[in-house]
Amino acid sequence: MSIPMVDLKGQYDSIKDEINRGLLDVLESTRFVLGPQGEALEQEIAAYCGVRHAFGVASGTDALHLALRAAGVGPGDEVITTAFTFIATAEAIAYVGATPVFVDIDPATFNIDVAKIENAISERTRAVIPVHLFGQPAELQALEALCRKHDLRMVEDCAQSFGADYQGRMTGAWGDLGCFSFFPSKNLGCYGDGGMIVTDDEQLADRIRMLRNHGSRERYYHAVIGYNSRLDDLQAVVLRTKLKYIDSYNRQRRQNAALYNARLGDSSVTIPVEDGLGTHVFHQYTIRVRNRHNVQQVLAEQGIASAIYYPVPLHLQEVFAGACDGLSLPVTEQAAEEVLSLPMYPELKEEQIDQICKALMSAL
Repeated sequence: MSIPMVDLKGQYDSIKDEINRGLLDVLESTRFVLGPQGEALEQEIAAYCGVRHAFGVASGTDALHLALRAAGVGPGDEVITTAFTFIATAEAIAYVGATPVFVDIDPATFNIDVAKIENAISERTRAVIPVHLFGQPAELQALEALCRKHDLRMVEDCAQSFGADYQGRMTGAWGDLGCFSFFPSKNLGCYGDGGMIVTDDEQLADRIRMLRNHGSRERYYHAVIGYNSRLDDLQAVVLRTKLKYIDSYNRQRRQNAALYNARLGDSSVTIPVEDGLGTHVFHQYTIRVRNRHNVQQVLAEQGIASAIYYPVPLHLQEVFAGACDGLSLPVTEQAAEEVLSLPMYPELKEEQIDQICKALMSAL
C-alpha cells in the first residue's frame, strides 16, 4: 500500500458533511467576498492566536508582502531572514523593494540562528522575518528582545506553524505582525490558496485593512495604492470547519512524531529536535540522513513518498546570485544536503509508520 506525504482525501472524508453544508450555505447566500464567513473566521483566529486583529488575504505570500508594506519596509531597506525556507519569504521582501539579508540557521532546529543576527544588522535594516520551519517555533523571546533593542519590526512567517506556541504564547502573536498560509497541505489548510495576517497593533491593522482591499477603508474611496488580496467565504467555511479540529490534528501529528522518534531514535538517522520552550506542531517530520538519494530511492520503490525541503537554499538560488555572491552559510548548506521529510499527517496510522521506518532502516 502506497503512503503519500499528506492525505487530504482522508481528512475531507472525516468532515465531509460539515464542509459540504457550509459550502452550500455560502452558495445559497451569494456572499462570497468579505462576507460573514470570512469575518467570523477572522474573529475566531484572532481569538485563537490571542491578538485583537486578523485579516484574511489571498495567500501566505500575500500575507508576508502586505505585512512588510504595512510595517513601512520599502526600497533601500534590508530585512534579515533565513535562507533555509520557501522562496515566498524572500519574494515578499523583494516585492516591497527591500533586500533580503540571509543569516545561518541553528543546526538542531533548522530555524534562524538568533546569535548570527546582530552582526548582520546595518543602518538599513528595518525588520527581521523568523520562519517557524516545519512547525518548530523560532527563539521568539530572544528575537523579540533583539528587535526591541535595535528598533526593528518583527514579522513572523507562520506558514508552517499554525497552532504552535512558544512559552504559552501562540506563534504569530509575538511579532508586530504574524503571517499564515492556508495552502491545502498546511496544518490548517483550505481548498485553494489563502492566508491570514494577525496583529495587536491598531495602526498596522488599519494599514492591512486598506492594503488588502484596493487601499480603501470605505468603498470607492482610496487612501493608498492597495491590492486585491481577500480570502473568499468559500475558503473561510473550510477553514472555520477545520479550525474546530486543529488542536486535535496537531496532537495527532505530535503523537505520530513520537512514534517515529521511538523507532528511529537508536539509528544513524538524526531525528527532529524540540527545544522544550515551544510546541512543535510537525507540519513536516524532517530527518537528516547522509545517503539521502539512496534512501529516497528505496522508499519510492516501496510506494512511500518523501520530500526534500529545501534542496537549494535561497542564497544559492539563481535569482539571488548577484546579491549573495560569495555568501557562505555552511550550516544551511549542509542541512540542504541531508534533510528528508517523511509522510506526516493526522490520519497517518501506526502501521504505516512501522512500514516507513522498516523501509528506511533497510535503506540505511
